[in-house]
Amino acid sequence: MHKQFHHVGVGGQGLTLPFLQRETAEDGSRVYATPSGERYPSVTTILKPHGAEALQAWRRRVGSEEAARISGRAARRGTRLHALTEQYLSNQPPDFGADLMSQEYFQTFRSVLEDIDNVHALETPLYSHHLRLAGTVDCIAEYRGMLSVIDFKTSSRPKQVDWIDNYFMQCTAYAIMYEELTGIPVPNLVVLIAVEDHAPQVFFERRNRWVRGLLEYRDRYEKSIDSALTRP
Repeated sequence: MHKQFHHVGVGGQGLTLPFLQRETAEDGSRVYATPSGERYPSVTTILKPHGAEALQAWRRRVGSEEAARISGRAARRGTRLHALTEQYLSNQPPDFGADLMSQEYFQTFRSVLEDIDNVHALETPLYSHHLRLAGTVDCIAEYRGMLSVIDFKTSSRPKQVDWIDNYFMQCTAYAIMYEELTGIPVPNLVVLIAVEDHAPQVFFERRNRWVRGLLEYRDRYEKSIDSALTRP
């Protein structure tokens, strides 16, 4: 039976958040324009250097063509899972169509979604003047009764916790943005990973552990932009 998820709205009282205009460059980097005219990079953009060396080494090892094929498949799989998850949490029947593989994949992942309730935000753009960052959070809701930023990921193999620092920093940014916009602190981070041919993984963290690392990546990004602008 399909669980009915309770939606309490932004701030727990249906607040309306400002509209953000999103721009995506050819390299995949994103900028959000706020109502007051600021242009903030997405948190995923500033975290892009995380693991870049390992990614480049993998591409050299498997070859550019194979790397492009695998990366494209992973991107499609992630997009598909996000769409199905959003439908499910919105109390709509997931639209699998004729995609039996996605149906099997999602049915396994669904077990960890059952611990979500009292949804505040789902695929919601956020920003922070304090962080000078923006982004779109997957979900803010109670997970096992604790208000949390919840991020949905996919992987071809199980992850180890020390491989996913960037996931926790990303969630930390969303938690800070949400508190700045609503006044409601979100101290908990939950990363849910759908893994091919394995049970889904659930990782828990606390927001305050990852603020320093997030700010270091933000500062590096801003310095790189300033250097590019002043370069002759």
